[in-house]
Amino acid sequence: MEKILSYPISFVSMMLFLLALVVFHPIQWICFNVFGYQAHKKSVDYLNFILLRIGHLLGTTYKVENRELIPKGVPIIFVANHQSLYDIVGIIWFMRKFHPKFVSKKELGKGIPSISYNLSHGGSVLIDRKDPKQAIPTIKKLGEYIEEHKRSAVIFPEGTRSKTGKPKEFAQTGLKILCKAAPSAFVVPITINNSWKFVKFGFFPFGLGNRLTFTVHESLPVQSFSFEELMQKVEQEIVNAVRI
Repeated sequence: MEKILSYPISFVSMMLFLLALVVFHPIQWICFNVFGYQAHKKSVDYLNFILLRIGHLLGTTYKVENRELIPKGVPIIFVANHQSLYDIVGIIWFMRKFHPKFVSKKELGKGIPSISYNLSHGGSVLIDRKDPKQAIPTIKKLGEYIEEHKRSAVIFPEGTRSKTGKPKEFAQTGLKILCKAAPSAFVVPITINNSWKFVKFGFFPFGLGNRLTFTVHESLPVQSFSFEELMQKVEQEIVNAVRI
């Protein structure tokens, strides 16, 4: 019944979602090329705010827990489980004060209005997962960027999203490179719950009435742990808070 009811609402939501991407693409271009980084960032922030509001049409609600635990004025490495596109939308808006930049697959860098432009021009990095010679120095560059500018990087160590909410095995390489390149950073684990239900029927229609939660865990200074210990703590914190 939910799936049947979702079709007309999902169609309207999808059209609004695509319209927002198309409208904000030239806005981003103007902001970036005429007014610079800060204006471009603001345009991206408000695009994602609108995308979150479109989610409300589907009965989606959002909750961020423990945001006050995030340290300020230092480089941040957000590490989160990955369940849907709305993980990224939520992080961009709710963590906007920390200027989040993403480690994304190179395929997203072309052909998608607004999204591709932001990934290519907003400070995020695009990697070829099959080419370590390209991926490693690219991720290192992002680590050096957040170290210099006291901003944040976002990495999903599962690589691809979980379609059931159950976390996949965490890969270590990307986080390890970021930690080496940003030694003064704090790693902040985030557990995302119920985002996968947004796309539980596939690409279309969307799930209805989902409550997305972003739970921020205690930050971990990179310099205070060996990488092995840090990785274990991060994965344990995230996985233990996932609710299936």
